[in-house]
Amino acid sequence: MNTSISTDIASVQTVSAVPTILRVVAETTGMRFVCIARVDAETWTTCAVLDELGFGLEAGDELDIATTLCREVREGNQLIVIDKASEDGKYCAHSTPRRYGFESYISVPVYRPGGEFFGTLCALDPRPLRVSDPKVVDTLVLFADLLSRQLHDEQRLQQSESALLSAREASELREQFIAVLGHDVRTPLSSMLTGTALLRHMGLDEKSLAVVERIERSGRRISSLVDDVVDFTRGRMGAGIPLQARASTDLQQQLRHVVDELRDIHPGRRIDSDIDIDGSVFCDPLRIAQLLSNLLVNALLYGAHEVPVRVAAHVPADGGLFLSVTNGGAPMAPATLAALFQPFWRGDNSGASGGLGLGLYIVNEIARPHHGAMEVTSTADATTFSFRMPAAAPATAR
Repeated sequence: MNTSISTDIASVQTVSAVPTILRVVAETTGMRFVCIARVDAETWTTCAVLDELGFGLEAGDELDIATTLCREVREGNQLIVIDKASEDGKYCAHSTPRRYGFESYISVPVYRPGGEFFGTLCALDPRPLRVSDPKVVDTLVLFADLLSRQLHDEQRLQQSESALLSAREASELREQFIAVLGHDVRTPLSSMLTGTALLRHMGLDEKSLAVVERIERSGRRISSLVDDVVDFTRGRMGAGIPLQARASTDLQQQLRHVVDELRDIHPGRRIDSDIDIDGSVFCDPLRIAQLLSNLLVNALLYGAHEVPVRVAAHVPADGGLFLSVTNGGAPMAPATLAALFQPFWRGDNSGASGGLGLGLYIVNEIARPHHGAMEVTSTADATTFSFRMPAAAPATAR
């Protein structure tokens, strides 16, 4: 038996209403053998059966399709009703009633959710019975339609369960992926960066020191990419970027450190900074620093090299936080503006050796749980990314 047939049998068997349908059909028609059969061009297979005749068929048993009337139901796409086969003008000489020893017979089509023929709801008995009564026929047609709907519901349930299982598996893979990045990759990176820090203080010659600095820059870049991928994975899989919000009194220091660090990495670029944050700001200071770092890297990457990048941050009169990064260069097209915060977006600057294209996506994901919003303006004079956060406390980590 092939997998498709086994699956269809299982689908019928799992429909809780099937035994009741078979019993009511038997009581309505007076017939003592009732079954649901899966029928295709080559096979006839019992899916469910009520047998009070000792006919001998069980779920999964097959008959030669050529010996059944269900083949005619399938080919003609219409039901067959016989009250007394031996006196029926069409079926009195037919081999099927004689082969299976029945006088009365009814077979009604059952369809799959998409309208494709599934099989039949059929019943038979050695006694002649008036199954052609319109009420009897209508009842069986109704039950066949009910069965079709039940199969549809069962299919949808299986699809939902499959989707749920896939989601659970994806969640487990996500956790494994984050664990690998968070530990198995970061651990050797930390060792490498610690080693370069030690080498810096060992009195190396200028050429060797340059090599150490290059290794250190590469290590920090890999570390940044790992951070981006972990944050992206959490954001896209529903976990969100976690926050450790607090009343931060050192946010100004954190942001100034970001600017100083990027000045060291890009000694040929000018970064003008106006960061004036008095008092405390309720936020995750490390995440806000990451937001500024990503915006500043983007400005250095895509802005005109001859134009200084300007960074500003302050606490508005009504509280919260305002932060902006401005760079020169050609204005962005509307299509580009619309895609800026999508993951894996990279600009048209072919000369830029960008990363994965996750920086601005992560900026937006950091802004969201802070109840903040990103705004972008781009003109011939300058392009500015602005972050505004209200005084309300940001969302806690999910």
